[in-house]
Amino acid sequence: MRPWSRELWRLGLLAGIGALAGWTFSAPGLGLAAGLALCLLHHLRQLHALRTWLTHNPHADPPAASGLWGELFDRLYRYQKGQRLTQSRLRSTLKRIQESSEAMHDSVVMLDRHGDLEWWNSAATRMLGLEAAHDRGQHVTNLIRDPRFVDYFHARDYREPLTLPSPIDERLILQFQITLYGDDERLLMARDITRLHRLEEMRRDFVANVSHELRTPLTVLTGYLETYHDLVEGLPPRLVRGLSRMQEQTTRMQNLVNDLLLLSRLEIDQGGDDHAPLAMDTLLESVRRDAEALSAGRQRITVEVEETRRLIGSEQEIRSSISNLAFNAVRYTPEGCRVTLRWRPHPQGACLEVEDDGDGIDPVHLPRLTERFYRVDKGRSAASGGTGLGLAIVKHVLLRHDARLEIDSRPGHGALFRCVYPAARLAAPAAVAPASPRGSLDPAP
Repeated sequence: MRPWSRELWRLGLLAGIGALAGWTFSAPGLGLAAGLALCLLHHLRQLHALRTWLTHNPHADPPAASGLWGELFDRLYRYQKGQRLTQSRLRSTLKRIQESSEAMHDSVVMLDRHGDLEWWNSAATRMLGLEAAHDRGQHVTNLIRDPRFVDYFHARDYREPLTLPSPIDERLILQFQITLYGDDERLLMARDITRLHRLEEMRRDFVANVSHELRTPLTVLTGYLETYHDLVEGLPPRLVRGLSRMQEQTTRMQNLVNDLLLLSRLEIDQGGDDHAPLAMDTLLESVRRDAEALSAGRQRITVEVEETRRLIGSEQEIRSSISNLAFNAVRYTPEGCRVTLRWRPHPQGACLEVEDDGDGIDPVHLPRLTERFYRVDKGRSAASGGTGLGLAIVKHVLLRHDARLEIDSRPGHGALFRCVYPAARLAAPAAVAPASPRGSLDPAP
């Protein structure tokens, strides 16, 4: 019989006995009330036992009871026991996570949805100077106050890490990475990259110094080769071919040294001093003429200007990036193809595009195109005179102008290189001065 049925039978039995006893004394209603009161007293007693158990000793065995109350006690006890097991497993898991985080050499900091510090490992104490007695509950930007970190934290764009000195030791270089999880909570990780940073500085200094030192001997070689080239008359054809090849390779080495020096300057110099609004139609037309000279009529090169706003940036650097893209299109597209230089609006601001209808590039190469000296076709690249640094220079120029490079290409469908500039990098069109009436004379000063 089910507990509810037994409880109803018990209630009916007590009510019937009470009514029968009351009928004996000519008061059946009073007897019925007495029977129901006994039933209510029983339930109140069991309810008191339940409250006492849950309040004072919930981990002990439940009170002894029968019927519906006994089943209720058993169910509560089993549920409570299951919850204790779940909590024990969660505590064990949390303890293992904390122990593994403590064993990490990288800093791990847990932030709540407001950016306040909740927990961190010992590495964070060593790298960031966090102290549990004072810093728990503090906002992270109160402790890491570098403006670059504050902007990075509030921008909520954590796709790329941020490299900064440690807030407690300028000699310690850290790489910060934030991950969103849960209810808009954040996990902040900081890695010590001091050694890698120093190696990168050594690499940049080495490349810059070697490139600079190579300029003098290359200049001497070029001067003598030009002198000898004027005296080729009367020399054997074999020597003439040798001098021509030497001139070609010297020119190629000079281009390589110039690109290395430019790339080193882009990496080291902060820039920004020569930024000004640029008239893109004039700049693109100038690059088009240079590209036509390199093409020698093999490709059709056109300019399309759909955006009237000017680009705020360094003319030398922007020209270098556009020229590299345009010259690559000329070098690596077959004869008769079309190359288009385009300046047009973009949902995020404006973009500069260099598009060709040549052979295209296999998508497998696209992620590595901006690496130094990476070549899709090494033999063809060497024959075309490229240095393998053009797209690396483009990438660094765009980084210095808060822009990004997008590449869209498939074999047989040409290639599209798009430089996307944010709206903050755009200026209003230049005002055109009204033309003076014909025949009028300017007033004398």
